[in-house]
Amino acid sequence: MKLEQCINFTLTKAQQAVQQLFKAELAPFGITPGQYAILSCLWEEDSQTPRQLAERLSLDSSSITGILDRVEQKGLIQRQAVPRDRRALQVVLTDKGQALKEPVKQAILDANKKVLKRFEDQESENLRKYLHILTSNN
Repeated sequence: MKLEQCINFTLTKAQQAVQQLFKAELAPFGITPGQYAILSCLWEEDSQTPRQLAERLSLDSSSITGILDRVEQKGLIQRQAVPRDRRALQVVLTDKGQALKEPVKQAILDANKKVLKRFEDQESENLRKYLHILTSNN
């Protein structure tokens, strides 16, 4: 099999191209795509545990800890003790993190449009569907 016919090679090249575009779109906000993922989860539901975030994003505990450290250093989130269990932590948005919601969501919409501009609407939907099938656990 030629390298270009290998699905892993093709998906990796596509992922790298998309990652670079998203990095560029998020750069004005001082965040990376991984940091955006954390913020997006918290914009949907604030005050989650690191474990909840890791599970949602399919990340291991060391990866989530590093990303949370960097987002916290930027003042976008805080880790706080859970009132009923001081040993447990919850991650909450700061005002600064909340303020990024609308402009960053618009940047993500714009990035998605740029990535999918070569596709017809049905092709875009099919691509999403096929990628979901590949990543499902069924």
